[in-house]
Amino acid sequence: MNMSVSPDSNNGSEAKEAAPATKLRSLLFRTVTWILAFGCFYLVYNRTEKAAQRDNLTAAEYLVQFFSEADWVRWLMLMVIYSIVFFIIDTHATWRVIKWFNTSDIKFINVLPIRASAYILSLVNEQVGKGAMSLYLLRRYEVPVWKAVSSMILLGIVEIYQLLIFSAVGVFFYYDLVVEASTMLPLSKILTSVYLFALLYFPFHILYFNGSILKNSTLRDKPILHSLRQARLLDYLLILLCKAPNLLGAVVVYTLALDLFSVDVGFGQMMAFLPVIFIAAALPLPFHAGALLLWTVLFPAYPEVGAFSLVMHTFFVSFNAVIGLIFLPKANKELFVEGTT
Repeated sequence: MNMSVSPDSNNGSEAKEAAPATKLRSLLFRTVTWILAFGCFYLVYNRTEKAAQRDNLTAAEYLVQFFSEADWVRWLMLMVIYSIVFFIIDTHATWRVIKWFNTSDIKFINVLPIRASAYILSLVNEQVGKGAMSLYLLRRYEVPVWKAVSSMILLGIVEIYQLLIFSAVGVFFYYDLVVEASTMLPLSKILTSVYLFALLYFPFHILYFNGSILKNSTLRDKPILHSLRQARLLDYLLILLCKAPNLLGAVVVYTLALDLFSVDVGFGQMMAFLPVIFIAAALPLPFHAGALLLWTVLFPAYPEVGAFSLVMHTFFVSFNAVIGLIFLPKANKELFVEGTT
C-alpha cells in the first residue's frame, strides 16, 4: 500500500491549520485596538467632565455650549475649500509618483477620478482605497500590482517624514509650548527621540536601497520595493515638495477653525502639534482614538478640542467621499468599460 502523501495535500493541511491561528490573531488585534480606543475615549471624557464641573455643567451641556458658540457658516466654507484644494494637491502628488516610477504615459486628468473614488473606499479602509489605484494601473497601463503598491509605499514613507519634518520645525521654534503641554506625557523627550531616530534612519534607507551598503542583502530586491530601489534623494525631496502644501494648508485651516470655535491657539502651536496628531491618527485604532486623546493632551486648557477633532475629521472624510461620488461614474467607466479588452 502506498502511504505517501502528496505535497498538495500537505500544503492543504498546513493551510487549514494556519487559518484558525490567523483568525485568532486577527480577533486578538481587534479586541486590543477596541480596548485601547475605549480607554482613550474614557480619558477624554474624564478631562471634559472635570472642565464642565468647573462651570457647574454636565459634560453634555459643556459640549453643547462649545459647539453652539461656533461660527458654523464660516467653518463650512473653510472646510469645503480646504477639502477641494487637498484633493487636487493629493492627486497631483500621486500622479507624479506614478508617472516617475510606474508609467510615463499617464496624465493628471486620468488620475483625478480614480483618486477621488478611492476616498469612498477609504471610509472603510485606507488600504482598500490604494487597491483601487493599483487595479486601475493594471487594467489601463498594464502596471503589475506589486509595482503600483511599491509606489504607494514610497508615498507613505514621504508622508511620514513630511509630518516629522514639519513637526520638528514647529517644536524647534516653539519648544516652550511643547514643555507646557507635557503634563500627561514627557512629549519633549518622546518627540526628540523620534526625530533623532528618523534622522539617523533616512541616510541608511537611501544607501541601502541604492545598493551602497549591505550589498549581500536580498530584501531590497523584493518586487514590492521596486520604487524604493528606483528613488533617489532628489525624488524624495520633490515628492515632499508636492505634498507639503497640504500639510501647511492643514495647519492654517485648523488654526482658523479653532478660532471660529473660540479656542485661542496660535499658528506656532499648530505647526508643532498638528503633524504629531496626524501621526497619532494613523494608528490602527477605531475612530482615530489616538489623535482624539492627543488633542486633549496637547491642549489641556481646552479638553473640548477632542470633540472638535472628531467633527473636523468626520466632515473631511465625508466631503472627500462626496467628491469621490461626483467622479465615480468616470472612474467606473475607466476601470470597467474603457479598460476591458
